[in-house]
Amino acid sequence: MAHIHLGIDEAEYPGITGLLRYRPETAAALGALAEVLLHAPHPSLSQGERELIAAYVSGVNECDFCASAHSAFAAAQLDGGRPLVQLVRADPDQAPITAKLRALLRIAAAVAHSGRQVDSELVGSAREQGATDLEIHDTVLIAAAFCMFNRYVDGLGTRMPVDPGAFDEQARRVVASGYGD
Repeated sequence: MAHIHLGIDEAEYPGITGLLRYRPETAAALGALAEVLLHAPHPSLSQGERELIAAYVSGVNECDFCASAHSAFAAAQLDGGRPLVQLVRADPDQAPITAKLRALLRIAAAVAHSGRQVDSELVGSAREQGATDLEIHDTVLIAAAFCMFNRYVDGLGTRMPVDPGAFDEQARRVVASGYGD
C-alpha cells in the first residue's frame, strides 16, 4: 500500500500509474517528458537504447518498478530482447553492446550517483567511442529524469503489479503509442 491514499485500486494501477492517476496535473508534464526522452524520434539513439538507459539507471537506483517496466520496454524494442537487457543490467562491460552505448551507460550510472560524478574523462571516453554531444546530453537528461521518477515511485511506497506479465502488455502499448496516454 502506498504511503498516501491514492483513491484508486492500487492493484489495478501499480507503481507510477497510480501516482499519475492521483495527480493528473503533474501526469501530463511527466508523460510529455517521458515521451520526448524515450519515444519521440531521435537522430541516433533508438527507442530501445533510450529505454535501456532508463532501465539501467532504475536498476542502479534500486527502483524495482521502473527497472522492471523499462526493462520490458527496452526488451520489446531491442534485437537481443530480454536476455540482452538482463546482461546489460547485470554488467554492461560484459554485455554484447556497442562501445558507444557502454560509454553512455557509464555516464548514466555516474548521474545516478551524483551529477558531479560525470567528469571530462567519462565524456571524453564517450566521444572517443563516437558519442555526439546530443547523445551525451540526452543520456544525462534521461538518467537525471529517471532519478526523479525512481524517487517519486519509491518515495511514495507504490507497489509492483500482481501479474508479472503486466509489463509486457504495457510494453506493447508504449512501443505502439508512446507515453502520451
